[in-house]
Amino acid sequence: MAKFFTGGTIWCSEGVLATSLRIDKGLIVGIDEQPQPDDEVIDLQGRFLAPAFMDGHAHPLFAGRQAQGPLVNGLQTVKEICAEVKRFAEANPVQPWIIGGAYEAAIIERGDFLATWLDEVVPDRPVVLRAVDHHTIWVNTKAIELAGITAATPDPDGGTIARNPDGSARGTLREPSAMDLVMDQSPAATIEKDVQAIAWASAQYVQCGVTAATDAWIEPGMAEAYIAADASGALQIDMNLFFLAQPDSWKERAESFGRLRKQIQDLGPTSLLRANTIKIILDGALSSGTAALLDPYLDDPSTKGLLIWSDELLLEAATYFDNQGFQLHLHAIGDAAVRQALDVIEKLHRVDPKPDRRAVIAHAQLVHSADMPRFAQLGVIANYQPLWMYLDPMNSKLIAPRIGNDRNNMQYQVASMITSGAQIAFGSDWPVTSQVPLEALAVPVHRQTADHQPANGWSPEQCITIEQSLAFYTQGVALQNFNEDRFGTITVGKQADLIVLESNPLTAPPHDVAKIKINDVYKKGES
Repeated sequence: MAKFFTGGTIWCSEGVLATSLRIDKGLIVGIDEQPQPDDEVIDLQGRFLAPAFMDGHAHPLFAGRQAQGPLVNGLQTVKEICAEVKRFAEANPVQPWIIGGAYEAAIIERGDFLATWLDEVVPDRPVVLRAVDHHTIWVNTKAIELAGITAATPDPDGGTIARNPDGSARGTLREPSAMDLVMDQSPAATIEKDVQAIAWASAQYVQCGVTAATDAWIEPGMAEAYIAADASGALQIDMNLFFLAQPDSWKERAESFGRLRKQIQDLGPTSLLRANTIKIILDGALSSGTAALLDPYLDDPSTKGLLIWSDELLLEAATYFDNQGFQLHLHAIGDAAVRQALDVIEKLHRVDPKPDRRAVIAHAQLVHSADMPRFAQLGVIANYQPLWMYLDPMNSKLIAPRIGNDRNNMQYQVASMITSGAQIAFGSDWPVTSQVPLEALAVPVHRQTADHQPANGWSPEQCITIEQSLAFYTQGVALQNFNEDRFGTITVGKQADLIVLESNPLTAPPHDVAKIKINDVYKKGES
C-alpha cells in the first residue's frame, strides 16, 4: 500500500517545498498530487518531512569498536578517564588489551598524556586510548614495551613519539605511522566482533535520522566485515567504503582494493554497500601540531607540521588510483596540505581532464586565500564537519596557542567556499565528534558555544543559512558519493529515505535546532 503524506512542511531540496508526497514500493512516486483511493494517508500534523540525513565523512566501524572498550568521551580530567579504564579492566579481566576512546586532548597542556597515569590503574596489560582527533593515542608502559619503543627508536616518517627528557616515550603517539608501532601488536579484530560493531553503529545512525553514510578509513579486514554485515542484515543503512592508501603500503594493497571493489559490485542490487573511493591522509591535526602549514607554528617555529606524502609519491599514487577509476578523498587540514591536495588534482586534470572526477578534500580547516577559487575551478568538493565550526576548547586551548588567533579565526571558511562556487558536503567524522546531524546542523549558522559565545559568532562572516546546512547534509553528500540519482532530495523516482521532525528547523531559533526530536525515519519507504 502506498503512503501519502500531507498536512506539514515537506522540504524537497534547497528552495523547493511541497504540499504532499506519495511513496510506494520504496520509491517516491508523486509530489503535490491528490491521494489515491487505496493510499495510507499520513497526516504530518504540522511536522517537517525531509530527505534523511547522510554522512559524507565518518568512521562508523571505529565507533563500534570503540564502544566495545572503555568509553571516556566527555570526561574532563585524567582522574575520571583512568577511573573508567580501571572499571572496564576489572569488568573484563581476561581481555588481553584494553582499547577505547575518545579522550579530550585539550584537558592537558599540549595534549601530552603520560603512560604512568594509566600504569597506576592497569600495569599488567597494554592500554590504548584514542584521542578525539583520532590522530593521537595515549598508551601505558606495557603497550610501549610490547611495541619495542625505546629512546633509540626514531620517529617514523609522518609520525611523532612524545618523549621524556631522556628520550624515552612519554605515552602519546601521533599520526598513523607512529600509532601503528603499538596497534600492529594488538590482537586483530575478528569479523564476528566487527559485524557486531557495524550493527551497533548502523543502529545508532538510524536513531539519529541517517540512512546513508561513509566509512572513510577501510584497512585490511574491514571491508570483509562490512560484506558479512551486509549479507547478514546487520548493516541497516547504505554505506560507501573508502580504502585507506598509505605511503608505505599502497602499492602492495592496491590489487586488493580493486578485488574488493569488484566483489562489492557483484553483490547485486539488494546490497547496501559501495566501494569506489580511495582515502589518502596528507597531514595530521592542528591540535597536535601535525597539520601541515605554509608558515611555522608559533609555539614551535622550527616546524610547519607534517606532510605525510612527498609530492612525487602522492602524484604516483593519485595517478594510479585515478586511472583505475577510483574517486580520491583527501584528508587535508592545514593550508599546506590543502595546497598539496589541489596541486595533485590539478596535475591529474592536465593529463586527463575527466569531466566528472569529483575529488574530495575533507576537513579543509585552513585554506589560503589564493587556493579558495581552485576548488570550484578543479571541481573539487569540500567536505566539512559542521560540528567543529565554533570556538570549542580544542580551538581555544590547543590550536590558537599553536597557530595564533589570526590563523585560528580563518578556520572553516564555509561561506567563502560557497561564494567561490565550490560544491560542499557535510560529514560528522564520528567518532571524533557526534554522529547526530541535528546537534551539528545549526552550528555553521550561529558559530557559537552553547552559551551563545562569542556574541556575534566565531568569524561571523562565515555563517551560513540553516537551509544551506540542511542541503549540505543531504543532497551535498549524495552528490559527493555519486548518489544524486538515488537519494538526497525528494524527487519522483528516488529512493524514499526520509525523516519526519517534530518541528521545522528552517524556522526554529538556531540554538533550538539541536533539541528538535525525530518522529520517524523511513528507509526505502519503511519506518
